[in-house]
Amino acid sequence: MVSYSNADDMLARRERLLGVGAALFYHEPVHLVRGEGAWVWDADGRRYLDAYNNVPCVGHANPHVIEAMHRQAAMLNVHSRYLHDGVLDYAERLTGLHASGLTTTVLTCTGTEANEVALTMARIATGGLGIIVTNSAYHGNSIEVRKLSRVRTRAHADPDVRAIPVPQRYRPLVDGLDDAAAGDSYLAALREQIDSFAADGVQFAGVLFCPILANEGLPDIPGNFMARAAELVHDAGGLFICDEVQAGFGRTGRWWGYQEMGFAPDIATMGKPMGNGLPLAGVVASADLVNTFRRETRYFNTFASSPLQAATGMAVIDVIEQESLLESVTATGAYLRDELRSLAAGCEAIGDVRGYGLFVGVDWVTDRESKTPDVSGAETFVNAMRGRGVLMGKAGEHGNVLKIRPPLVFGRAHADVFLEAFRQTLREVDGNGAR
Repeated sequence: MVSYSNADDMLARRERLLGVGAALFYHEPVHLVRGEGAWVWDADGRRYLDAYNNVPCVGHANPHVIEAMHRQAAMLNVHSRYLHDGVLDYAERLTGLHASGLTTTVLTCTGTEANEVALTMARIATGGLGIIVTNSAYHGNSIEVRKLSRVRTRAHADPDVRAIPVPQRYRPLVDGLDDAAAGDSYLAALREQIDSFAADGVQFAGVLFCPILANEGLPDIPGNFMARAAELVHDAGGLFICDEVQAGFGRTGRWWGYQEMGFAPDIATMGKPMGNGLPLAGVVASADLVNTFRRETRYFNTFASSPLQAATGMAVIDVIEQESLLESVTATGAYLRDELRSLAAGCEAIGDVRGYGLFVGVDWVTDRESKTPDVSGAETFVNAMRGRGVLMGKAGEHGNVLKIRPPLVFGRAHADVFLEAFRQTLREVDGNGAR
């Protein structure tokens, strides 16, 4: 291992080898060398509570997952053009966790690939090209999937992509509406975009939404919006794709975010948490959709649906089930949100606390009355928490939502550590009404 006289030397080496501008968290980047459970350590031996990373969803260095990886890697790992029971067992177990109509899977390596497959699948099935997202969505990094990210206007570069405003109660399209009417306003926006495709001669293929709108800042979605949107999409001849990369695998206290929203999509995509750090992702849909996709594309991925992926994916499901993590996520998440709401009562900078399970968003504002997003204040707070040994992030439509998304093994004791650091940081941060 190379030794460095200071952090700037390591950053200079990184920029030389990886290119200038490769993203890093925090004003003072953290040099991590080890992790265990919900904790990580830096090169100086300092311990940090991980309240951000959903990739190691069953904990950093989970021993059951490591053993499964080691055992399979020591036996066999090949690409997907061979028969292997482990791959089939995993596919059967994975699809068995989903809604009854989602019976067949296409495994990939990343969430981007999964969303690319889902887009292609929907477009083949419907014969259309038009896809609708939210105007603050993020779904991946390929050329095609990137077109769906943060689409702001009809003047967007791709005529086959349209967007609706983020469905929410906190900053609604129209103030003063009850829940049903607020939902109606966003459904009208969705209908308008579907109609705009027809007006422009573009056949509608469907929508791609994260069911809990994670990158949009976890807004409090008007009641039953997703289920009603699915009906509207189907009436227009389209398919509903759920991006479960962040919402899935127990994050909300249920297996899938669409369960939290009370409906079943036509296609669901999955990613990061599936392999607890090993690249593993996938798509589930009906047999008809998958078989048509395979017939039309002859899709093949060298590293997807490998025995190593299957063994690792199986181990992740084992841990979630055997350690009752869905129940723990529900209880710990509720406790965390309740405590944060109590703190919000004395802090004008906390406009809203919301979320599902162990995914919590804190809307950081200049003042509670105006609800004006305070992006710099949120950034200051995140960096101050890092200084107190807690890693978290920020996200959202405006970039001002504190993002709390720890590994699923984050329990009540971890929540208390987080909350104490949060209280101290509230007292430390100047301005914006923080105390």
